[in-house]
Amino acid sequence: MENITKTQRSAASVQECSAQQKDEIFITDVAYCEQAAILLKQSKLPTTNSSEWRRDDGALPRVICPQCRLGVTRVVDLSQQDMKKVRQLALIDMTALCDLLELEVKRHKTCKRKIAESCLFGVPLASLVENDQKTKPNLQIPLFLQTLLSLLEKKGLESEGILRVPGSQAESKSVLQQKLEKSFYGGSFCWDDVSPNDAAALLKKFIRELPAPLLTAEHLDTFSAVRDIADLKQKLHVLNLLVLLLPEANRNTLKALLEFLSKVIFHERRNRMNLWAVSTIMAPNLFLHKAVPSKLTTDGQEKGQAERAADIMRLLIRYQDLLWTVPNFLMSQVRKLNENNSRRYQFYDKRIKNLLKKIHTDNKDKPEKNSAEPRRTVKVQLGDVSFSMEFRLTINSRASDLMSQFYKELHTSDNSKSLLKRNGMTSSPDCAIYEVGGNIGELCVNPDTHLFDLYNNNPSGEWIIKVRSDSRGQ
Repeated sequence: MENITKTQRSAASVQECSAQQKDEIFITDVAYCEQAAILLKQSKLPTTNSSEWRRDDGALPRVICPQCRLGVTRVVDLSQQDMKKVRQLALIDMTALCDLLELEVKRHKTCKRKIAESCLFGVPLASLVENDQKTKPNLQIPLFLQTLLSLLEKKGLESEGILRVPGSQAESKSVLQQKLEKSFYGGSFCWDDVSPNDAAALLKKFIRELPAPLLTAEHLDTFSAVRDIADLKQKLHVLNLLVLLLPEANRNTLKALLEFLSKVIFHERRNRMNLWAVSTIMAPNLFLHKAVPSKLTTDGQEKGQAERAADIMRLLIRYQDLLWTVPNFLMSQVRKLNENNSRRYQFYDKRIKNLLKKIHTDNKDKPEKNSAEPRRTVKVQLGDVSFSMEFRLTINSRASDLMSQFYKELHTSDNSKSLLKRNGMTSSPDCAIYEVGGNIGELCVNPDTHLFDLYNNNPSGEWIIKVRSDSRGQ
């Protein structure tokens, strides 16, 4: 009876600790290096890694990012032009942050390796994506990888031991790979006979045999060094900046892979694969590459290396939604850069300056700042369909409110209906508001964005409603 009481008390104690575990607050308004400098000055920055590589998935707390009135900016929301600026600024902040955290990292140059004579395995990511975009322009990850992930999501999520249980024999795997190389792009390959375990083996092989690491030769060492950071938020700061620094093809591929791994973990009750198991199995494919010496292989025993790599891997999986956002301080810097460039061009050519001034004066749809209830003219572009709509701005107006009005007018306006029918549209398209021009190249506006603040932040920018451009070409 006494033993039962002790067990009950122990269980109650664990539940109480879990309940008392505080959420981590993730601040993005202040540069990450500045946050580290402040903590260092206040002697609040941990110097030792207190978080040993625990296998308890519940040991990772929830991380909350306070909502900014301008909304959250995802990586896919920005134009390539603005993302180029984000990468330049992120590199500056990450260099300063690594210096403050005293991380010893070495940037390896991409090794020149002989590219395999194949069309799928051992081919550079960028080359695969570029080739696939000739037939599918909106594709953001290799078509082969997209097909593989789709198959695994349909047939493998509930398969026990998926990713862990090996597929068929080595000879059969070789034959399967040869068939794929010959017939995948011809459309004659039959996926019906490919088991989930074989598909999982192909996935790991595809990632592992890339001519350069998925995390890139340049940044692999820094990814690995995250294990030496004591504080969780500091780990996430570095990972966030590293994700932004990845080339587009690598970043999109990594995101697609992590999204799939999250789905595997979601079906843990059926497939017996929790976060730690998935991380342990997948980490070597990302962190250990024969072309680049890894920091993880320079110290400790093999078991310790695997656990350290898995620790970083589970952070990537668990906090991927946070890591694939652009922090507010970088967005502010991008807007300032664009604004300064715009002013510089105007200064050099007075004729352009006067023309822009005249356009701005004549543009009556632009309300004055802080006016009571200004109206804003919003352009709508749906293929060949083009029209305008009026929207009344209030202090509490959100982008979701504007979209609600747009869909309502789309369904009630006879003119809009006829335009849609004329262009072969039978249902409401998946649209979003885009902020274009002014101090931004192009930004897909988050639904929670307060539009009054957005206008005051970029009064010369236009708002255009159009079909979303962040699909993966599926």
